Amino acid sequence: MSEASASPAIPEDIAKLSFEEALGQLETLVRQLEQGQVGLDDAIASYERGAMLKRHCADKLRAAEERIEKITLNADGRPSATPTEIE
Repeated sequence: MSEASASPAIPEDIAKLSFEEALGQLETLVRQLEQGQVGLDDAIASYERGAMLKRHCADKLRAAEERIEKITLNADGRPSATPTEIE
């Protein structure tokens, strides 16, 4: 992957946020942008931060999905856990 197409690192202040905190900030940014409450330069900065928040939320969801296990029964009837398939 070339440097131009590589995704920039998520800023530390965003990386520290929980999924719920990041989603809340993203919702606030979207609301402000939709209502035209910010100037052009601030709108661009908000859009860029929103993209990072969205990516952080997606990463958190993907990590949670990978941790979810499907409970199945073995041939002897005992339950066992198997990783779910992620689409």
